[in-house]
Amino acid sequence: MLSFEILTLFPRMVEGPLSESILGKAREKGLIRIEVTDIRDFAEDKHRVCDDAPYGGGAGMVMKPEPLVKAIEAARAKQGDAWVVLMDPRGKRLDQAVVRSLRARRTLVLACGRYEGIDERVRAFVDEELSLGDFILTGGEVAALGVVDAVSRLEPGVLGNERSAGSESFEEGFLEHPQYTRPPDFRGMRVPQVLLSGDHAKVARWRRAMSLRTTRDRRPDLFSSYALSGDDAQLLEELAGREGDDHAEQDP
Repeated sequence: MLSFEILTLFPRMVEGPLSESILGKAREKGLIRIEVTDIRDFAEDKHRVCDDAPYGGGAGMVMKPEPLVKAIEAARAKQGDAWVVLMDPRGKRLDQAVVRSLRARRTLVLACGRYEGIDERVRAFVDEELSLGDFILTGGEVAALGVVDAVSRLEPGVLGNERSAGSESFEEGFLEHPQYTRPPDFRGMRVPQVLLSGDHAKVARWRRAMSLRTTRDRRPDLFSSYALSGDDAQLLEELAGREGDDHAEQDP
């Protein structure tokens, strides 16, 4: 079973989302196990203090090493071969390749930082440091939820449609193609005719072309790192030869 333990100063920040939607159903079915641990339970004083002023001065508070390290050690003792991940802005950026590597670990302990950060000595007790990106959050809880969600989706049985995980953005290096549903005409904006044709081969070709175009236009950094196949290059050539139609109404 895929297993997670989240170490946090604010358990209620994560307990709600973990009980809803796909994750909640997966937990009920026994497909994944998620435990939320309060770091304050490992504090050494009666007031359960887990932060202190930084040495050298400065604004804000820093998470003390003792409670967090004790929580990590307790999780390792309980989980056995757990892989401990610190959610931290200095960590490696999370992407789909990292998500797949985390799933292979099977048992993950996610430690959530807070305040101005953690005492630097805590880093000696973790296996990996991860960040969601180059922006600032109030703590690691939101990032930890992102990891749990992304990793859990790769576990068989968690998604209702097992093909969904393999066809979404970043799985093949490209962004996902545009999606449409009823009605076919919404305020004058029509669904591309190819999607209404019933021709599965044409639909697949259109979706591939749109995935390539979307990635090229919106994430050129991803697009430039991918070696196009001959068929992909031909699709883009055909697309370039057509009239500019922002809603992709024609079959590529």
